[in-house]
Amino acid sequence: MAAKASFVAPADERAAWESALEERLTEAGFVVTSCEISRDGPWRIDVFGEAEDRQVAEAIRASAQALGRPEPSWAWETLPDIDWVAENQRSFQPFAVGPFWVHPSHNAEGRPAGLLPLRIDAGMAFGTGTHATTRGCLEMLATLDPAETANAVDVGCGSGILAIAMAKLWRRPAIGGDNDAEAVEVARENAVLNDVGDLCRFVHAIGLQHDALQALKPYDLVVANILAGPLMELADSFSGAVRPGGRALLSGLLIEQADDILAVYRRWGFALERNIDLETGGAIWRTLLLRRT
Repeated sequence: MAAKASFVAPADERAAWESALEERLTEAGFVVTSCEISRDGPWRIDVFGEAEDRQVAEAIRASAQALGRPEPSWAWETLPDIDWVAENQRSFQPFAVGPFWVHPSHNAEGRPAGLLPLRIDAGMAFGTGTHATTRGCLEMLATLDPAETANAVDVGCGSGILAIAMAKLWRRPAIGGDNDAEAVEVARENAVLNDVGDLCRFVHAIGLQHDALQALKPYDLVVANILAGPLMELADSFSGAVRPGGRALLSGLLIEQADDILAVYRRWGFALERNIDLETGGAIWRTLLLRRT
């Protein structure tokens, strides 16, 4: 049975709470969201899961400690028996980002002339394109010289949207990996729906730890739209996987986390080339393009 854990946080702490909980709960299948209670007032943080779970209590306690804040008062609420994925799909409307027209299966109308369609349904795998992190990656991909991106990998591919976008934009193979086996299956299905099933390959992997991903090194481009913690943990493996002069496109980080991530990547031979800042849910998220020196 679906359930939701909720608590209230000050507006200036909302983004930090959401990020801390996502780092601890996303891989376990929980969804973290937030909603402004009143204009310029506090926010409600919600954690959705299949049932009441002590893992959520542990994550809230650990997040409070990491943020140096007292543990908030929170409670579980049992949710109505509704297909929340279907509800999310109905609310997902088409939109343009860079050279792409992102749309769900049930609504492909109104595509502006000249834009590449990306058919992605809201579902169990992260990445419909609506979040600032994915939009930032899509915008940044469109600025890259195709001659410098011949060999690209999407680490933590989720729905497969970024690998699919690369395959459609450059009409060449792209590979992706995710530590969630269900996400890999969703990505494969989405590639077929977007007529690039022959160009995209997806594997079940943690980071770059898969024979298929290792065999393609060195990469011209490593794309990773995940979370700040895993991005820092993967810096050394990305350094070893990207050719000199190649790039890493990183997202999934709040603007206030960017300096820490840059400091780590500079130690592994990367330099900042440029960034894009976009807003989602009242927070500013940064997408980084780094070049390996």
